[in-house]
Amino acid sequence: MSPKMKFKLFSLPIILLPIYFVLSQPIWAAQNFDPAFKMIEWPELLPKDDLDALMDPPDYLTQIMDGSENDTLEAFKQTEKLDDKTKRYQQALSSHRVIAEFNNKKIRIPGFVVPIFVDQSQKAISFFIVPYFGACLHMPPPPPNQIIYVDYEQGLTVNNLYDPFWFEGTITIENTTNDIAASAYQMNIKRISPYDE
Repeated sequence: MSPKMKFKLFSLPIILLPIYFVLSQPIWAAQNFDPAFKMIEWPELLPKDDLDALMDPPDYLTQIMDGSENDTLEAFKQTEKLDDKTKRYQQALSSHRVIAEFNNKKIRIPGFVVPIFVDQSQKAISFFIVPYFGACLHMPPPPPNQIIYVDYEQGLTVNNLYDPFWFEGTITIENTTNDIAASAYQMNIKRISPYDE
């Protein structure tokens, strides 16, 4: 995690770290922004029942050793413990369900960049905006309804993937899938600025 992120991790179960990061967004202070763009927090993009499911993972996941062969989403998808809670958690991890009211809304949101296409000058021309990075069960990747796809013709220089940015633009509901991830939202960017503490 970047030292720029000021939030406490020590008191939370490891399985909740990505959700805690999502919920920590209000501590980021937005200043000198265009008032036409409403600041939103990542949980607002999720239906409440998806958020509830992600906040209440199956108990046995905490017994899986971090970095073990069972600590993968693929292994989790093949689990035999398919009780209702596990099924609902699996659904939330891959949910494309969105909040319709955000379609065509001008928003401001902080996040990190996952480059998809980089031009010859090493600028990201297309990328995903994510609230955190994750790749295992203890810190699963964001579900599609927590990922925003961007086409940005002028390109964005990203020196460090752990450097956060503020994004201002019009969000739309549209699915995008590629080899890296899937997103349920897209954004037409008006302005990107570094996140400053």
